[in-house]
Amino acid sequence: MFDTTSEQVDTDTGEIAPPKVESLEGMWAAIEQVVPRHELAAAIAALFELTPPLDSDADEAWRAMLVNRFGTVRPFLKLLVNVVDFDATPEGEPVLAAMLSLPELMGRKKVGPAEIDTALLSGSWRRLVLAAPHLEPGTVDWKAYTFCVLEQLHRMLRSKQVFAKNSSKWGDPRAKLLAGQAWQQARPTVLASLNLPGEVGGHLQARAALLDGTYREVAARVPDNAQIVFDDDGRLHFAALEPEPEPASLLDLRAAVNAMLPRVDLPEVLLEVFSWTGADQAFTSVTGGEARLKDLHVTIAALLVAHGCNVGYTPVMGGADPLKYGRLSHVDQTYLRLATYRAANAALIEHQASIGLAQSWGGGLVASVDGMRFVVPVPSVYARPNPKYFGRRGGATWLNMINDQAAGLGGKVVVGTPRDSLYVLDVLYDRDGGRRPEMIVTDTASYSDIVFGLLTLAGFAYAPQLADLPDQKMWRIDRTADYGAFQDAARGRVDLARIERHWEDILRIIGSIHTGAVRAYDVIRMLSRDGRPTPLGDAIAHYGRIAKTLHILRLADEPGYRRQIKVQANLQEGRHALARKIFHGRAGQLYQRYQDGMEDQIGALGLVLNALVLFNTRYMDATVNQLRADGFEARDEDVARLSPFVRHHINVLGRYSFQLPDLPGGLRPLRAPDAVDE
Repeated sequence: MFDTTSEQVDTDTGEIAPPKVESLEGMWAAIEQVVPRHELAAAIAALFELTPPLDSDADEAWRAMLVNRFGTVRPFLKLLVNVVDFDATPEGEPVLAAMLSLPELMGRKKVGPAEIDTALLSGSWRRLVLAAPHLEPGTVDWKAYTFCVLEQLHRMLRSKQVFAKNSSKWGDPRAKLLAGQAWQQARPTVLASLNLPGEVGGHLQARAALLDGTYREVAARVPDNAQIVFDDDGRLHFAALEPEPEPASLLDLRAAVNAMLPRVDLPEVLLEVFSWTGADQAFTSVTGGEARLKDLHVTIAALLVAHGCNVGYTPVMGGADPLKYGRLSHVDQTYLRLATYRAANAALIEHQASIGLAQSWGGGLVASVDGMRFVVPVPSVYARPNPKYFGRRGGATWLNMINDQAAGLGGKVVVGTPRDSLYVLDVLYDRDGGRRPEMIVTDTASYSDIVFGLLTLAGFAYAPQLADLPDQKMWRIDRTADYGAFQDAARGRVDLARIERHWEDILRIIGSIHTGAVRAYDVIRMLSRDGRPTPLGDAIAHYGRIAKTLHILRLADEPGYRRQIKVQANLQEGRHALARKIFHGRAGQLYQRYQDGMEDQIGALGLVLNALVLFNTRYMDATVNQLRADGFEARDEDVARLSPFVRHHINVLGRYSFQLPDLPGGLRPLRAPDAVDE
C-alpha cells in the first residue's frame, strides 16, 4: 500500500514519478478490477482458518491425538514413580519433580495452572495444556500435561540429565567417572600412558604451531596439486582416486594361487584351523570343570557352522555321538558363550599375525571399524527400525573392527538406529586380541567432532572417510593468518581458552574411559544433549577440530594417505561380503530376540570368519612359497595385493563334513597348478 500511494523513484536514473494512485480508494478500485472485495475477504478468512496459530508447531497434530491415548499411560505411571529410583542433574531436576507429582493430579476433575510447572510447556504443548477448547476458565488439561512431562522425561533420560540409580543402561555415567582419591591415584598412570600433559598451556601452543605450519605448507603446494579444487564459495573438493592398475604379473600370480588352493568344506576348515592353533581348547565349561568330552572339537565345529551359517542344528546333525542332538544342545549351553568365543578368537588373531603373507599386508597397527546390518524380523527391544537398511522391519548392527592383516579384532552388537560414532571407542577398548592399533579408519557415519577429540586424546590417529567433504568446516586458531587457497575454507575458529578451562575434566573423562571405569557410549551421550554439546563436550569438540583439520589437510596433500584409507575400508568391505556368504541361512536375518543371543551368534560368525581368513592366509602363503620354489616369479608388490577373502574353493552352502584328514603337519597337499600354463 505504501509503495502504491507513494512517489515512484527510478533507481537507475533517479527520475521521480507521481504515485500510481493518489488515495486508498484509488488502490481499492485497482484491486477490484482483479478480484471482487467480498471474494478477497472470503479468501483471507479461509487462510486464517487453515493456517496453524503462530504459537503452534509441526508436532501439534500428533500430540493432540496422543492425549486421547491416556489409557495406555495410566496403568504404569504410578508404578514408574514408586518402583524406579530416579535422580537428576540440576538441569533435569524440574522434569523429575514434575514427573513425581503426576500421580497427585491423576483422576482430578480440575487442576489449576499454579499446580503444574508451566515452564516445561514448549511449543504446541502450551496451547494443548493451557488453552484447549474444552477447558473451563482457570483450569488446565492435566492429561496433556502428563504427556508433556513424559516427553521431556524421555529426552532427559537419553541425555543422561535424569537417570535411574543402579541401572547399567539408564544410570548416571557421572557416578562411574574417576573422582577424588581414585582419580588422583590413576592420574599419573593415565597421563603417562596417553602421553598427555597435566598443564595444557604448552601442549596447546604446540598443537597451534603444528596446525598453522601445516596450513602454510599445504597451501604452498596447492598450485602443483591436481588432486584438489576449490569452488566459487571456497569449499574444498577432491579429485576421484584412479584405481591402481593390476599388472599382468599380479593377474598371473592370483590365478596360480587360486588354482592351487585345496577345495574343502567349511567344517574341514574349522577342524584344520583348530589343529593348528588349539583354539578349541578355549571353549571351557561354564561349570568350571576340567574334564572334556570326547571329540569335543568336532561338536564345537558343528555348532560354529550351525550358528555362523544361521542354519540351526538340523544340517549338522549326524549319527556319530559328537553330532547327536543331545550332545549339540549340551555343548551349546555349557561351552559356547561370549567369553569363550573371545578367547578362541585371540588364538586365531595371534596365529594370523605370525604368517609372512599377513605381515606383508601390514603391521597390525591400522584398523577400521564399520557396521554390518542384520534384519531382525522377531520382536526385540534391541532391534530398531531404519528404512535405509531394514525397510519396514527392525534391525541390529554388528559394529566390528578389522586390522590391516585381515584379522577381526572384535565387535559389538548395537541397535540399528544410533550413529556408529557412539560406540567406536568401546569397540577399540574391547578387543579380543591383537596389537593396539594406532590409526583408525571409519566411514562418515562414525564421525563427530567429540569422537575426533576423544580418539585423539586416547592416542589414536583418527582417519574417517568424509563423504560430505565440501560441507565440512575447516578450523583455524589464528583468525588473522593468511592461509592462501584455504582462507575461505578455514572459516571456523578453535577456542583454546575453552579447552584450557576444562582441561582437568577432559583428562578425567578420557582417563575414566581408558581405565574402563565408564563406557565411552555413556560419556558421549552425556556430553551431548539433544544434539547440542555441553560446555565440557564443546571443549572436547574444539580439541578434536584441530586433529580433524590436520586430517583434511593431509587428505588434500597426500594421495597416498587417501589411498591407504580406501584400501583399509575396502578390506573390511571384503570381510563383510564374505560374512554375507557365510551367514546365508534364514535369508541372512537374525532371529535372536535378546542381546545375549545376538552377541553369541554374531560371536560365532566372527570366529568362523577369522578361521576362514587364517586358513586362506596360511595356504596362500604356502602356495606362494611353493610357486617360488618351482621358479614362478612372484613379486613382493604383487604378493602384498593378494586378498584373503577368496571363497570359491570353500564349500559353504553344500554338504557338512566333519572328518579331519590325517595329514602330516596339518597342511593338506596343494593342488597342482593345472589351470596355469607352465
